[in-house]
Amino acid sequence: MKFVAGKEDLLNGIRIVERATVVKGLQPVLANVLIETVDTNQIKLTATDFDLSITTLIDANVEEEGKITLPAKKLGEIISRLQDELIKIELNGSVATITCKNSKFDIIGISANEFPQVEENISEEDSIEIETKPFTKAIRQVVSAAAGYETNNLLSGVVCEVNKNILEMAATDGNRLARVREVVKNNSVDSEKVFEMLISSKVLAELSKISVLAESENIKICKEMKKIVITIDKTKMITRLMQGQFPKYNQLIPQTFPKEAKVNKSDLISALERVAVMVNEKNSIVKFEFADNTLKLSGDSPEAGNSQDEIDAKYMGEPLAIAFNYKFVLEFLKIAESDEITVQLNTPLSATVFAPCSDEDYIYLVMPVQLRS
Repeated sequence: MKFVAGKEDLLNGIRIVERATVVKGLQPVLANVLIETVDTNQIKLTATDFDLSITTLIDANVEEEGKITLPAKKLGEIISRLQDELIKIELNGSVATITCKNSKFDIIGISANEFPQVEENISEEDSIEIETKPFTKAIRQVVSAAAGYETNNLLSGVVCEVNKNILEMAATDGNRLARVREVVKNNSVDSEKVFEMLISSKVLAELSKISVLAESENIKICKEMKKIVITIDKTKMITRLMQGQFPKYNQLIPQTFPKEAKVNKSDLISALERVAVMVNEKNSIVKFEFADNTLKLSGDSPEAGNSQDEIDAKYMGEPLAIAFNYKFVLEFLKIAESDEITVQLNTPLSATVFAPCSDEDYIYLVMPVQLRS
């Protein structure tokens, strides 16, 4: 194998696929990226951790065919430190020689025969093609509300539905729920068909990061009974669909709220971060007290002491004291694209909805924590 490629193309390709590598695994080859020539003008990079596989194509001048697996982390470090010039990679047995101007590296690889086979072809009968930006924006808005990633835990997944030109995405870990609706341009052959899937939050989080490197206007998703292939530009992500019945999340969202407050997002973030310094990290509880046009925040820790802060709020209802895991609220605030936040309230033990004032189609529901008497 011998080829020449541009530094930026090669480095971007490695950064894309290395997200599917396994740093510490039983099979050392899973920490490697498979590099193989496709034709005289392209090479393909592949990585897999068995749950997720990623492939991407890179433009290159291929002089000799071949394939090898090389350590993804080390390869990325080498390429990133080379000059912004053409890079030549030549294979001699299991050793790949990387040269760029006056720099030369010999890196030991593992035979491509030891790399797991990645099946990236799938029927396009059940597929959809929509705009990338609103899709990845929706991912960022909901993915933090999913439970920690576990293969068999449905709450670690994100439910996605595209109905004509409306994308709905939701995630919940049982203590909070994020739901967003976005208008999208549906370029599918059958745009009237409702497209639904339950996909790992881990996979979607990686997709959001990869989309920045791939820079494609559209994203294509094909699915079969248990498998899904996501194509963005020259990159493919192959993973398993999660199986099971996701909670009927829309039924968990109250239809009306007797109390409502509006607060400045930046003020609330700053006050929460100040108060959180004295909060017990085991429970992360901050008390919110809404009164006449003010919001008082307070936290305490038996070992450290207590803290208080106060910000302006548009609130004229009955005084209300309610407590939350402040980390949940902060995660929402740092995602919300609005200067002002609406807080919809009921009772101290009822679900509370946080929403950007400028985006009524994005809501973040948080269950309160019972205050000690």
